[in-house]
Amino acid sequence: MLFECFAHPMSTATELALPVVEHDDSTSAARLNWLRAGLLGANDGIVSVAAVLVGVAGAGAGTGPVLAAGTAALVGGAVSMALGEYVSVSGARDAQRTGQAAQQAHLEAEAEDAVTIAAHYRSLGVSPAVADSVASELVRPEVRDRRAAAALRDAEDEVVSPMRAAWVSAATFTAGAALPFLAMLLAPGSIKVAVTVIAVLVALAVTGTTGATLGGAPRGRATLRVVIGGALALAATYAAGAILGAHAF
Repeated sequence: MLFECFAHPMSTATELALPVVEHDDSTSAARLNWLRAGLLGANDGIVSVAAVLVGVAGAGAGTGPVLAAGTAALVGGAVSMALGEYVSVSGARDAQRTGQAAQQAHLEAEAEDAVTIAAHYRSLGVSPAVADSVASELVRPEVRDRRAAAALRDAEDEVVSPMRAAWVSAATFTAGAALPFLAMLLAPGSIKVAVTVIAVLVALAVTGTTGATLGGAPRGRATLRVVIGGALALAATYAAGAILGAHAF
């Protein structure tokens, strides 16, 4: 919500039309976004590297080839994640510099009409008279311009340094990948795959629950999705490795 309609019920329409930006709230939201992105990167690292390790182990390879494949997956995945983030963030920054973001912000502000805005505020419990008054203020050209400028500033604040995004993405991927790598390295030979699978599913349950908590989503359902997805990936790669190991080598 851009406007604090209920903070002062007797405020005038002009006062309600002005956006209220809380620095602390925006800073907290940015931190949560970074944390959620970090969890996603860690999940990618956990599942991607574990799938390679389990698949190669399923083919009957020894510890050396398994760890070599895992190392290649870790390095390649981290570089790929870093490059992807760098390109994505650089593109967003370039779009802002060329004015596309400003144009989009103005188009979005101009697309709103008084009837829609008034209906939105009435749905929130604002009295019809106040809702209509607020809507009439928000569609004034000078107010539209100010709202578009505020939206553009918010968008610019959200775009971080491409290099920072790249190394954070690579670091979180590597941190996640370290878990299955260590599990495969340290577990006894006969139960390497089982220990790795259990460690991965527990880690996915933790990251799934944490991500759901941060996003305000139901924790049980979100965690189950992540765990089931990881289990399916590991089962698929292990089966593929076992088939290839039995018939191709």
